[in-house]
Amino acid sequence: QVQLVESGGGLVQAGGSLRLSCAASGSISSIVTWAWYRQALGKQRELVADITSGGMTNYVTSVKGRFTISRDNAKNTMYLQMNSLKPEDTAVYYCNARRDLGWGYNDHWGQGTQVTVSS
Repeated sequence: QVQLVESGGGLVQAGGSLRLSCAASGSISSIVTWAWYRQALGKQRELVADITSGGMTNYVTSVKGRFTISRDNAKNTMYLQMNSLKPEDTAVYYCNARRDLGWGYNDHWGQGTQVTVSS
């Protein structure tokens, strides 16, 4: 099992920056992919960025060049650095960790942290 706790959300003006953190505990060694998702009011949850155990990263087109996903294995923590924030980035951001079970995967989710960007 994996437990995830997000932090770092808040209210920021357009053009500002925030850094989200996701602290993990439990079966950390089995995580194969870390990811950030977000869900805006009235919209579907979408993948924002992910990073594999091998260090490969992926971003949704709308955040490329502005957001950076990273991880610190020593601290069992991943981060999402968000720069040049736009009002359309407003959403609840969720930490996700995919754990390899051998025959399949389990997805583990944090409780979410609100990011609000004012214009």
